[in-house]
Amino acid sequence: MPRRVQPAVMVAGFISALTFGSSVVGCSSTTPSSIQVLKIGAIPDQNPERLNRLYEALSDELLASLDIDVQYVPVSNYAAAVSAFRSGSLDLVWFGGLTGVQARLQTPGATVLAQRDIDAEFTSVFIANGASGLRPITSADQLVQLKGRRMAFGSESSTSGRLMPQFFLGENGITMTDLAGGGPGFSGSHDATIAVVQSGAYEVGALNAQVWQSNVDEGRVDSEKVVVIWRTPPYVDYHWLARPDLDARFGEGFTGRVQNALLSLSPTTERGAVVLELFGAKRFIPAQNKDYSKIEAVGRQLGKIR
Repeated sequence: MPRRVQPAVMVAGFISALTFGSSVVGCSSTTPSSIQVLKIGAIPDQNPERLNRLYEALSDELLASLDIDVQYVPVSNYAAAVSAFRSGSLDLVWFGGLTGVQARLQTPGATVLAQRDIDAEFTSVFIANGASGLRPITSADQLVQLKGRRMAFGSESSTSGRLMPQFFLGENGITMTDLAGGGPGFSGSHDATIAVVQSGAYEVGALNAQVWQSNVDEGRVDSEKVVVIWRTPPYVDYHWLARPDLDARFGEGFTGRVQNALLSLSPTTERGAVVLELFGAKRFIPAQNKDYSKIEAVGRQLGKIR
């Protein structure tokens, strides 16, 4: 019977099956290579506890929809997600705009399946420590106030926590060498960016607007210490990317079935409501590779894609 597979449990199960199968006449000859597991992953853009809750719930939903074993495989950083997708260690990955483009360029035939309803017009926010003296910016040309400031991005490969904020700064005359120390710091994730700005380690930071709002809603932000000073113009961001060999491995039409399972997630079902709430969305909508052409162009412009 298909199941959601935990990484350690899956390995132990394989060893047990091999030992039992070799000692009992008439036992199934199933070997690890013949057990198909859909391995899903995601860029680690938030704290691990939240990510584990999210992808365990989604794994249960995909198990029920697709009737196939599902395993969530955590990765250590954004580059590891791209590498694991390229090597086939991950079959289906929740990428940001930039990492999704990087993964597709390294994995010919990979297909964008879906994005959240909020991803077609996504934004980043710039936040500032209250002691910095920075005030809300009412027009983009006022971003020059950030020259000489200690600024934190998230991951170096984050679309909403680095790529697009850097792009919009550049559009308004601020280069990375204009920042204090000759460049930005990198916190590693959106949650961490909030923490380093709130603590005063950095005066200003840029991060995913949806993660900011969820942290505010959950009471993780001290509004006396950190505030939003600017929101970027919209751009396209997160999406699900599928490897090109899914149909060959799982059967004809499987990629389409995965897409349908994602698009069918509904807040009217208990499990669907949990998944969508954790994703910060009302639903998933179809998306295509070409939707990310501008992200690719910006990535090349800023040297993140070569």
